[in-house]
Amino acid sequence: MPDVTLRRSQLATPGSDPKMIERAPDSGADEAFLDLEDSVAPNEKIDSRRNVVEGLVDYDWSETRPCFRMNGVDTQWWYDDVIEVVGEAGEYLDSIMVPMVHDPATVRTVENLLAQVEANNGLPVGEIGLQTQIESAEGMNNAPEIAAASERIESLVFGPGDYTASVGAAGLTIGSGENYPGHYWHYQLARLAHAAKARGLQLIDGPFADIEDTEGFRDSCRHASLLGCDGKWAIHPSQIEPANEVFAPDTEEAEKARRIVDAYETATSEGRGAVSVDGEMVDEATNKMAKNVVARAEQAGVL
Repeated sequence: MPDVTLRRSQLATPGSDPKMIERAPDSGADEAFLDLEDSVAPNEKIDSRRNVVEGLVDYDWSETRPCFRMNGVDTQWWYDDVIEVVGEAGEYLDSIMVPMVHDPATVRTVENLLAQVEANNGLPVGEIGLQTQIESAEGMNNAPEIAAASERIESLVFGPGDYTASVGAAGLTIGSGENYPGHYWHYQLARLAHAAKARGLQLIDGPFADIEDTEGFRDSCRHASLLGCDGKWAIHPSQIEPANEVFAPDTEEAEKARRIVDAYETATSEGRGAVSVDGEMVDEATNKMAKNVVARAEQAGVL
């Protein structure tokens, strides 16, 4: 079975709020990113680095994957974000989320600094991953090149808010696309899915800002999942459970997938390239799909 890293839910956690940081490891989210970018006011960014470092060092992250989001490379803060957080807490850090990635040069800029900080602090060079946020028209155009820019990259992350501003689309509620006749982000997520999956990367959908609209959030998760996304941001703890549910196979689907894998293995051992399972013809392509479902179901505890 393929290896699976669960990122069904990514909990956005402001770096300026120590109490939210303290709760993040026990939130039930697959991953939490401690944010130094958009959720932190400019006059709090420097002090918030200390909150992020202490949160990574002091708390038990065994149940939730720890990440932090740096400021963009076009700001005055990003350089010290990397030096201070990685230098003081790099051994506890799984990955860095890089916002506003417009081209491969942005990735290489961060990667070069990160490698030096790792080396200077006795950390294994190359162990900390990168998650690259695509949130502009330029970034969308360059998505395949961005996905291939570094071996550190683990996922592409869609940023609908800044992307909406970048292309001048209508709307003030991030992630919703209300009143659009169809799935508002179909093209963007499909394009990013092709770029990510061609490189063996994950794809994470960004925020859905209307935290009161539970069904709208579930629909957004379903649409993203159907297009190849592996997870979605949770900007409120109430969004964690629905994201975890939607981005994992249900029991019925998982059990059917296991029947397909078992039946196809038996068929090929007998020299047959196809077999019928539950009235459906199964071949190698179906077997690959089923293996992915089984792997995700096992990792999520469904099987």
